[in-house]
Amino acid sequence: MDRDHDLVGPPGTPSLLRAINDRTALRLLADRGPLSRTQLGALAGLSKPTASQLMDRLEAAGLVEAVLDAEPAHVNGSAGRTARRYRLRGAAAHVAGLDVTAARIVARVCDLSGRPVGEATLVTPGRSASGTVDRVREALTAACATAGMDISTLHHVVIGIGGAIDPGTGRLGFARHLPGWHESDLLARLRAELTAPGLPDPRVDVENDVNLVAVAEQTIGAGQGARDVVVLWVAEGIGAAVIIDGKLHRGATGGAGEVGYMPVPGAPVVRSIGRGTTGGFQALAGGPAVLKLARQHGFTGADPQSAVARAVEAIAAPAPAPVAVQQAARRLLTELADRLATGLAPIVAVLDPELIVLTGAIPRSGGAPLRELVAEALHGMAIPRPRLVESALADNPVLAGAIHAALAATREAVFDTSAGTPVPA
Repeated sequence: MDRDHDLVGPPGTPSLLRAINDRTALRLLADRGPLSRTQLGALAGLSKPTASQLMDRLEAAGLVEAVLDAEPAHVNGSAGRTARRYRLRGAAAHVAGLDVTAARIVARVCDLSGRPVGEATLVTPGRSASGTVDRVREALTAACATAGMDISTLHHVVIGIGGAIDPGTGRLGFARHLPGWHESDLLARLRAELTAPGLPDPRVDVENDVNLVAVAEQTIGAGQGARDVVVLWVAEGIGAAVIIDGKLHRGATGGAGEVGYMPVPGAPVVRSIGRGTTGGFQALAGGPAVLKLARQHGFTGADPQSAVARAVEAIAAPAPAPVAVQQAARRLLTELADRLATGLAPIVAVLDPELIVLTGAIPRSGGAPLRELVAEALHGMAIPRPRLVESALADNPVLAGAIHAALAATREAVFDTSAGTPVPA
């Protein structure tokens, strides 16, 4: 009996059923890599004839391609025919992700399968408020050039930046450190300048960088499978991202997770936030505060993360440091953990997440010793007891999140065979 009906639920038109089956198959190929027709049919709940027709249809549309296994299949102990499996055809579409800071723009290009094919870094010295669109185009053009392609062939671009777009006004907020990114029509200009004729508009998105870190954690990192997650980024600045019921929560003005100026015990309360005054969580546990704290305990470095790393090494190195140095290191890590827990406690009290992911340069340098101390301190301050984990993402997590966000949008468009002919290569 054909099991396709079980997959799609209520009866529908043949074209609708084909579209649903096509999208299911393409998602499986995207998530699980090369699959044979038999494997795909079993995973999707399709009969063998239907699975075979589906793969023929997707191959003809240029969305999948056959891959020969290096080793032949073995049947009853003897070598059989080489298995024919299928994967997404990467060349069917290309996306780009950008990580923007005040000092540089990193751009990466990937194909539909997620394989990186080009990357470039554009140094942006100075604080010029002009030429923002030109700099973005220059970085993208350079990344595309390393891939041997033109910028006009990109299907979707996601730009990660230390701020948030207000959906009501289109303006970027929380980003005084990025001159040139605050014009009210900037997003429209980016879309107009970077969108090639014949491709859907919009195809350019600007997203908060920590939100993109959360996307990466949810997709390929420590947040996989969790429904309610808080990602806390601690580096020079502090930011958070919130995932509720599996979905990224941006807030009414895009500012959810902007916790840097959040009032916390032990730090001045910011009274005139629009004037750029210091205080709040940032003044307690941001990069400058952590470096100052580390120096007070006798640990120096070019930046806060290197100073924290020295403290961890004093405790965990194969050749232990002198007892006095170890004691100083423990005091530093304990006080730093207490400061981080002080900021996390109100977040946990309000959201009651199942998981907290600690990431950014400072938690990475603190590693497991710092994470364990944060968990201990937090569990003494808040009734909910979420699990705390360190980020396992080795690559640039902002860039990884931007690529995954762009891929998700592009795959939705490319996989939507019910809308007509798939997006061509």
